[in-house]
Amino acid sequence: MKISTNQRKRFRIRNKLKKVSNSNRYRLSVSRSSKNISAQIIDDAKNITIISSSSTEKVIKNLNKKNKSELSTTVAEHLAKKAAEKNIKKIYFDRGIYKYHGRIKIFAETLRKNGMEF
Repeated sequence: MKISTNQRKRFRIRNKLKKVSNSNRYRLSVSRSSKNISAQIIDDAKNITIISSSSTEKVIKNLNKKNKSELSTTVAEHLAKKAAEKNIKKIYFDRGIYKYHGRIKIFAETLRKNGMEF
């Protein structure tokens, strides 16, 4: 069975992250579409999602952000607040198939400003 290019990229990036990272950190996986962005903090040892945040949640949708970069900033701030409540500060950033550019870069920088370490 042939694997698509996106699946190969995702597999390659995640394997590099898992080799480098410690077991005491969680993985922050980011996904985006043409209009929305979502992220989740995952515990790979237990295979569970601890925290998630998305631009499709009611709390964030009601803020009426004008452009997509503002929306990604808002989602990152919301995720950082939830992580602070659960005492999660150290993570490793899984950008998936996306380049560290544009909305993904804004998302990561906003997380760093709000106290996340990666």
